[in-house]
Amino acid sequence: MARPARNGEPLGFEDTLWKAADKLRGSMDASAYKHVVLGLVFLKYVDDAFGERRAQLAADLAADGITGEQAEELLESRDEYTAEGVFWVPPEARWEYLQASAKQPEIGKLIDTAMDAVEVENPSLRGVLPKNFARPSLDVRRLGELVDLIAGLRLGGAEHREKDILGRVYEYFLGRFASQEGKGGGEFYTPRSVVKLLVEMIEPHKGRVYDPCCGSGGMFVQSENFVESHGGGRNDIAVYGEELNDTTWRLAKMNLAIRGIEADLGPRWGDTFHEDLHPDLKADFILANPPFNISDWGGDQLRDDPRWRFGAPPVGNANFGWLQHMASKLAPQGVAGVVLANGSLSSQQSGEGDIRRKMIEADLVECIVALPGQLFYTTPIPVSLWFLNRDKTSGGSRGWRDRKGEVLFIDARKLGTMVDRTHRELFDEDTAKIAGAYHAWRGEPDAGAHEDIPGFCASATLEQIAERRCVLTPGRYVGTEDAEDDGEPIQEKIQRLKDELFAALEESDRLQTRVRSALETLGD
Repeated sequence: MARPARNGEPLGFEDTLWKAADKLRGSMDASAYKHVVLGLVFLKYVDDAFGERRAQLAADLAADGITGEQAEELLESRDEYTAEGVFWVPPEARWEYLQASAKQPEIGKLIDTAMDAVEVENPSLRGVLPKNFARPSLDVRRLGELVDLIAGLRLGGAEHREKDILGRVYEYFLGRFASQEGKGGGEFYTPRSVVKLLVEMIEPHKGRVYDPCCGSGGMFVQSENFVESHGGGRNDIAVYGEELNDTTWRLAKMNLAIRGIEADLGPRWGDTFHEDLHPDLKADFILANPPFNISDWGGDQLRDDPRWRFGAPPVGNANFGWLQHMASKLAPQGVAGVVLANGSLSSQQSGEGDIRRKMIEADLVECIVALPGQLFYTTPIPVSLWFLNRDKTSGGSRGWRDRKGEVLFIDARKLGTMVDRTHRELFDEDTAKIAGAYHAWRGEPDAGAHEDIPGFCASATLEQIAERRCVLTPGRYVGTEDAEDDGEPIQEKIQRLKDELFAALEESDRLQTRVRSALETLGD
């Protein structure tokens, strides 16, 4: 049986790079050394892209008969690079220069200087790159070994950019870091397969894309990939985000910069609840994986916030604060896809049940998807996807059917494949099955006709949801999977199974008697 397609096959060298980076753990924990590795990978990427542009420029100059000092001057012209969307790398930041000093005690200081120089020459990176490679806690010898190892990886080049080599390295490392740090760390990492599912479902073709807790920027990367894979361009979407953690905000800036994605993540990191950096934004698409069940979100200071249209969220849990913040950011035909803990589907505590009921009665909830367990590296908490839609009518340019007063429920808990002992992944066929059901239900052209599938998906009316006290757990609506009809009458099947069970019990008794007899003869 052929293995289903994954949402991103390994590149081949990630594990080698991880093992080399893992050597650094002797002198620091994962929360520190991850930034050492990712910073160096970023620097190597920009140097490779710079080197490729330099080689092409040299060839063009030679073809035009320009040589000597004139050619050298043009090769060192910053504008020749930035005009092509390539970061300018000054001499003291080029990898060849750093590698030549990899075995020297001052290698950490040289890397810090290189990071400073790249930031100075490229305004979009200012205040973003890590610059603490010279600290005493970082083993100089192992740092030099890491520089040598990364030197052997070609991360730039048109061919590799097409395959998104560096992006894959980032994602691999983020996943491994999250796995290593466990429940207490890596909270910015959302598994690639979950991000891809969100993007495939809400289909951000064109417009403003927003993530109020953007982490490392994975939602934006997948949105851009979706647009380009459907014949659009990266300029078809405008990206907006905010991130509370300063280190993660810098990581997002790097992650987007290496892909050439222009994004407005605010002038600095910020608290979305208390310092909304995009107060006037109305987004066409919102994708988010907010931290689950956070209690220290300062809700006591926001009791009268105008965002709480459906009721003030409990001080001890921000889940419905996130949902209502995103609802307030939606454009008139905006769609949001949000990852939340399953408790948000049924909780009646601290007014959450009333908030959920009011959102349902406002016909804002469009679809709920229950995901399988073990998808996340950082938490065992079961999660679901909420999809909110400001406009369920058939009007507008989208051409979807009128879905007013209806909600689609999808139970995907049986999907996915275990990729190791502790982690599950959604493969492309799983994504296609879930997104296909949603698109058919919305009445999208060429998506086929929707039909309820027992055990998997069902459309429910607001009246049916009200009968269940506005609990949104998909299992309550989709029912159980139909048993396959094997042609055997049910009464005959029951009698046959009883006979087989009695025969098995009799055989068990017989074997126990033989075992006892054998044990009694031992020692005689």
